[in-house]
Formats: sequence, C-alpha cells, structure tokens
Amino acid sequence: MATTSNTGDRKPAAPSDQKAATTRGQKAAATRKRNAARNSATATKANARRTVASTKTTAGKASSATAAESKVRITQAQQIAERAVLVPVGASLLVRDNVVSTVKGLTTRYRSRASVERELKRYERRGATARNRFERQVRRTRTKFERELRQRRNSVEKTVKQNRGRLEREVRSVRKDLEKQSETITSRVEKLVSDASDRLSV
Repeated sequence: MATTSNTGDRKPAAPSDQKAATTRGQKAAATRKRNAARNSATATKANARRTVASTKTTAGKASSATAAESKVRITQAQQIAERAVLVPVGASLLVRDNVVSTVKGLTTRYRSRASVERELKRYERRGATARNRFERQVRRTRTKFERELRQRRNSVEKTVKQNRGRLEREVRSVRKDLEKQSETITSRVEKLVSDASDRLSV
C-alpha cells in the first residue's frame, strides 16, 4: 500500500485562514484574560469572606469572654451582697439562741430558794478567792518594790560614804603635805633671815 507524503500535498494557508487563526488566538487570549480576572475576583471575594468570618469569630470569642467575665463579676457581687445580709442575721440568731439557752439553764437550775442561795454563796466564795489572790499579788509586788528600793538606797548610801571617806582622806593627806611644805619653807626662810642678820651684824 502506497503512502502519500503530506509535505508535498500541503498548500500554503490562505490570507483569510490566517486572519481567522489570528482572531481565534485573540479570542482565546481574551477568554483567558477574562477567566484569569474572574478567578482573581473569585479568590479576592473568598479571601474577603474568610477575613469577615475570622473577624466575626474573633469578635464572637471576645464578646463571649466579656460576657463570661461579666457573669463572674455579677455572681461575685451577688455572693458579697448575700454575705453582707446573712452574717448579721446569723449573728443575731446565735445571740438569741445563747440568751434563750442561758435563761432556760437558769430557770432549770434555780427552781428553789436553796439552790439560789447555794449558787450565790458559790459566787461569793469565788469573788473572795479572786480578791484574796489580788491582795496577795499587790502585797507581793509592794514588798518586792520596797526591797528593791531599800537595796538601791543602801547601795547609794554606801557609795556616798565610800566617796566621802576617800575625799576626806585625800584632803587630810593634802593638808598634811601642805603643812609639811609650809614648815619646811618657814624654817628655810627663818634660816635665811638669821643668816642675813648675822652677816649684817658682822
């Protein structure tokens, strides 16, 4: 089977075919540009949507965190207000319960006159014991103070006596020295006077 070569059979393209090819190329290029512009616009819109969504998510998280903090603060304020109300009420109720129990105890304890007298005597003995203890402590403190005062006074008097005796001894010794020196000076002066008179008489 004979094969025919296409190279020899190909004819040069006509000018109308060249124009059609150029027009098709330009259309394809324009189509590619439009597609590229459309794709870029689509990508920009998608990016914008993502940004808005992330912004909304961040704002939602921030608002939820703020809401949680405000709820915590409101809860704390409620607890503080409840505590401020409940503490005085509870304290007054405890005081009332203590008073009621004390009164009940007194009424059950002091039903008869003898029990009242016995309780009064017990209180009296306790008061007398406390008074005696206090008086003993006062006497003990006063005795201790007087003893320390006597010791200090004796030590001061002893020190004064010692200093006075030392001063008197020093004064006596100085006076004796002065007397000795004056006697020596007097004898010397008398000797000088006698010698001078002897020389004048000769």
